[in-house]
Amino acid sequence: MTGTGYEPVDAGRLSDVLADLLVSIRIDHPLRVAVDGPRAASPIAHARRLLEPLRARGRVAEIIDAETFWRDASLRYEWGRTDLEAYAHHWLDADALRREVLSPLGPAGSSRFLPALRDQSTNRSVRAISVTVPSNAIVLIAGELLFGRGLTFDYTVHLALDSAARHRLTPPEWQWTLPAHDSYDREVQPAGLADIVVRCNDPRHPAIRIADEA
Repeated sequence: MTGTGYEPVDAGRLSDVLADLLVSIRIDHPLRVAVDGPRAASPIAHARRLLEPLRARGRVAEIIDAETFWRDASLRYEWGRTDLEAYAHHWLDADALRREVLSPLGPAGSSRFLPALRDQSTNRSVRAISVTVPSNAIVLIAGELLFGRGLTFDYTVHLALDSAARHRLTPPEWQWTLPAHDSYDREVQPAGLADIVVRCNDPRHPAIRIADEA
């Protein structure tokens, strides 16, 4: 299923298909995998569904919820709670994610990373204990708008929804963010950057596209 086109995949088998692809990648440090997608595509839920099949294939697997690396609320809301520019470019503390997760897991890193930084419900540090993983571990970093920030991932998955599907599936309280996702598709073009694209317009009938270089 490689090339430019999409191939349908049974929704119940999607996690196994992705897990098989991820365990086939061989590098000398933990595999840093972005699971990128709009809130309506549920990137965190997709990442969680990968844990069991990855572990069943003999790999240590962990998840980073990118929202736990959002900046302090006083910084996120400096221009208001619904400022699109802030949401798209400043809510995620990319420097902290790079410093606490991506760099330690990369080449010559310690393989010891911080699994979470801040509890968004309380806006306080979670005081998480650092986790050390073996060199063949797979660490999934899941969230929205992850590409185009200069973050280094070893492999990337994009959960794609077109604009109409995002509007249909996004909860009312997050509808204000939709123009940022339209801009992301237009300017960053995540579907063109990702190693794997999963089209999720109908979650019951996903389709997958795997880049040739994967």
